Amino acid sequence: MARFVYQARSANGQVQTGQLEAATEQEAASRLRSKQLTPLRLVKAGGVTKAKSSPAGSKPFFRRGVKSRELQIFTRQFSTLINAGIPIVDSLQILAEGKGNQALKDTVSSVKTSIEGGKRLGDAMGAHPAVFSRFFVNMVRAGEEAGILDTILMRMSQYMEKAEKLKKQIKGAMVYPGAIVSVAVIVVVGILVFIIPRFQDLYKSAHKDLPALTQMVVALSGFFIQRWYIVISAVVGVPWGLTSYYKSNEGRALFDRILIRSPIFGDLIQKSSVAKMSRTLSTLLSSGVSVVDALDIAAKTAGNVVIEDALVRSKEAVISGRPLAAPLAKEPMIPEMVTQMITIGEKSGTLDQMLGKIADFYEDDVENAVKAFTSLIEPILMVVLGAVIAVLVLAMYLPVFDMASTAVG
Repeated sequence: MARFVYQARSANGQVQTGQLEAATEQEAASRLRSKQLTPLRLVKAGGVTKAKSSPAGSKPFFRRGVKSRELQIFTRQFSTLINAGIPIVDSLQILAEGKGNQALKDTVSSVKTSIEGGKRLGDAMGAHPAVFSRFFVNMVRAGEEAGILDTILMRMSQYMEKAEKLKKQIKGAMVYPGAIVSVAVIVVVGILVFIIPRFQDLYKSAHKDLPALTQMVVALSGFFIQRWYIVISAVVGVPWGLTSYYKSNEGRALFDRILIRSPIFGDLIQKSSVAKMSRTLSTLLSSGVSVVDALDIAAKTAGNVVIEDALVRSKEAVISGRPLAAPLAKEPMIPEMVTQMITIGEKSGTLDQMLGKIADFYEDDVENAVKAFTSLIEPILMVVLGAVIAVLVLAMYLPVFDMASTAVG
């Protein structure tokens, strides 16, 4: 048996220190948990803990932030360490000393220092909102209160993994059409700038009136060549202006309402938003977060103003004593199947499980919708691209056909 010096937090949040005997560090941590104590640090008596600190001035001035994938990996590793019986502080020390994003490592190190100073893990993480979202912090607090931090962390890791998969599916649906449109624009501009002027010299030598279609294409070619600065300004300025406007509250509200009702992208956006909403609510409720707090957090992470507003209105109704399904049933963008399953969940006391099933259904639906969208948009874009190029080619050769017919006549 070895003697361990420990630092642990009691159920009421007080930090306690003391000593106990155990065969291994894992056994010591298990004995502390059986006494309703959360181990923060365990050191074998006479041992020395290693600490690694960054030298002053070693942090780069410019560095990238923390990606969702990196946070998901951190959360899974943290859960594994806690589940193995390693105290929170020691787990954070291991993660802070590992390889990976320096910004995340520095944040983890700061969280560890705060815990050593007496703060709870959730409060320490809450001081870093750029890395740990409100959803993340509330889940950690729920795990601390219930004494199932490792389970909650693993649940969050799975949530983030599914959210990342959903995001990639949506982006994947947009990338291919965007690539085709970009190629089409380059081809059309190339024809207008480099090919049309060569034919224009041929037209002038014939001293004949050009067909209306050819005149339009020649005029467009001249505009691109002579007013190139206007074209470039529009290509750069319009996307920048739209992006800047979207970042404003008014712009985001307008674009989100248009997109979720659009005939092409609307169905996909609605399904992905409902899937994200359901997954967030399910994860929060199953972790012990209240319905009102869960709705508040889900609204801020919905990703679309229409769904966000629906959740805010539903939260107010729940506060006034109504069941969740009642206000959601009045929202046009919340499918009827969703409200029916929520009603069943509320009546049977399995709301978190029902929301999880809703999320599973719509995540699969989004995947199928992405495949259908991609298979549908590909031939449409090809036809449109072919039609545009055909019109340009026809405009170029109409005068040639006229000259040939005149020569034959």
